[in-house]
Amino acid sequence: MRDGNEFEVILGQIVAKANNYQAVTDGAGGRRMIKNSRVRAYEKNFQKQCRIYAGRMINRPFDLIVEVYHNNLDLDNSLKTLLDCLQYAGAITNNNLCTRIVADKRIDPHRPRVEFSIIPEPAPPSLFDEYG
Repeated sequence: MRDGNEFEVILGQIVAKANNYQAVTDGAGGRRMIKNSRVRAYEKNFQKQCRIYAGRMINRPFDLIVEVYHNNLDLDNSLKTLLDCLQYAGAITNNNLCTRIVADKRIDPHRPRVEFSIIPEPAPPSLFDEYG
């Protein structure tokens, strides 16, 4: 815990989404983009390691506090991957609920990882709260 927030640590080099999609033809003769095997492998590894936030299904606006430790990667592309992984692991219901990101990029070639905390906005009061 840092500053009262639960921080999850996911070990491994996060994969930049921008460089890891490939164009394939669809059944109708068009083209679409799909994740390559590196992105799919990272998502599975993320899901296996995600313990604190997995399955929370946060379904209201939230802030994301993150520190990305890696060799040399664009921070914005790693954030896109992280948000998708959070949705894949069931931590959040939709990555468009993220209202604020506080992110730091750090270089650590010996122990690449992502450390993050999800801070949901307080739930709105229920009509039944007063009447217990």
